Amino acid sequence: MIATALDRIAMPPAATLLGWHLLDARPGEGWIRIGFEGKPEFCNPAGFVQGGILAAMLDDTMGPAVFAMTEGRLYTATISLTVNFLAPARPGRITGEARVTQLGKTVAFIEGRLTAKDGTLLATATTNARLVEAGKALQ
Repeated sequence: MIATALDRIAMPPAATLLGWHLLDARPGEGWIRIGFEGKPEFCNPAGFVQGGILAAMLDDTMGPAVFAMTEGRLYTATISLTVNFLAPARPGRITGEARVTQLGKTVAFIEGRLTAKDGTLLATATTNARLVEAGKALQ
């Protein structure tokens, strides 16, 4: 597994809840792949992972793409998040991928996607995130 700046920070409780784990990264390219666990506790009455949980997974994929790309110098605060739900997500392994499309001085633009273990595209997202010096944002 590739070493990234993410290895140097404690796992936040929300990421732990989602089953967050780094699968792969190309920090120089602003690309990352994250694994999640779609737990039965996350399901709606129809038996699918609730959309808000999927949005959280996307958010927890796209922000770390910037953190890894900037070698831990910049943390992101989400300004806007647009999610498109494409297929129902069944409980089980869910994979997130994100790519930084533009890194400005104060704002980053990032694209993300979630897929099921069988490769089904579950959701896509775009986000605009304010860039904050990690030393000021992380306690």
